[in-house]
Amino acid sequence: MSDSMRAIVMRAPGDADVLEMREAERPAPADGELLVRVASSGVNRADLMQRMGRYPAPPGYPEDILGLEYAGTVEEIGGGVERFAPGDTVMGITGGGGYADFVVVPAVTAVSAPAQLEMVRVGALPEVFMTAFDAAFVQEGLQPGETLLVHAVGSGVGTAALQLGTRAGVTVIGTSRTATKLERAKELGLEHAVLADENWPDSVLELTGRRGVDVILDLVGGPYLAGNQRVLAQRGRHIVVGVPGGLTAEIDLRALMGRRGSIRGTVLRARPIEEKAALARAFETDVLPGFTDGTLRPVIDTVFPAAQAPQAHRHMESNRNFGKILLEW
Repeated sequence: MSDSMRAIVMRAPGDADVLEMREAERPAPADGELLVRVASSGVNRADLMQRMGRYPAPPGYPEDILGLEYAGTVEEIGGGVERFAPGDTVMGITGGGGYADFVVVPAVTAVSAPAQLEMVRVGALPEVFMTAFDAAFVQEGLQPGETLLVHAVGSGVGTAALQLGTRAGVTVIGTSRTATKLERAKELGLEHAVLADENWPDSVLELTGRRGVDVILDLVGGPYLAGNQRVLAQRGRHIVVGVPGGLTAEIDLRALMGRRGSIRGTVLRARPIEEKAALARAFETDVLPGFTDGTLRPVIDTVFPAAQAPQAHRHMESNRNFGKILLEW
């Protein structure tokens, strides 16, 4: 095997044109690691932020090769690896380096790929489904019969959260600034669609009989904080997963206290390997069966050839996508 590989390299922080296909050194797996031949890489908002110099890679990951998730086939295994063997199909999240022919990952964080799906399509699963599952169910303890409010329901994490909530017997309310995205979300089972105009909190309260929602999966950030506080039910839980709309806003602490509510933030990228491994095992047990029985499916907007990474980034920046944007290798 050649010691080189293709990779999308970021020349310097900047706009999408700083991304270019180059030859790079192929990594080698150390003890406990897998070398994965990548079939597809998901494009995420965090990639755009890193490209612009606003979200540096964690220590130990390439600073100039983006990519927080992968799907592919195990090429080599390092010493001590027992769960996987060469030829196995896997997927998972990583701290960086996913925009390449090959990526090295800790074996304990890899997840077996659903056999029913083409490998390119599997690339649409790891980041969005693991993020939604971890935030809503693992961290916030979402239960059947409760109500989940998903902002930006047409995004990758939004469409995953919608499906996971519906599968779990949860009432899902989804918001979007785009009416056509709400219509498409209805095809995934969304019963309660709310246009994210200035009146969205009133619409949510009307849908819940003024009770409010039990869990808010916030993929927007600052501009929605005041409205989120209005619609939070007694003992409601608000978790911030993304902040493309803004980083800061004022909070009414007395209202939060009165509702005995909670608010927290979450990221996957910078977590210790042990936490990522625990999430991978829970995901295999609780979520993977949904792709076998058909209750869950990848939602893919566009698959770009890997060399068209700049176009893929511009497409995401336009906010036109519904579901995942992928790079195919």
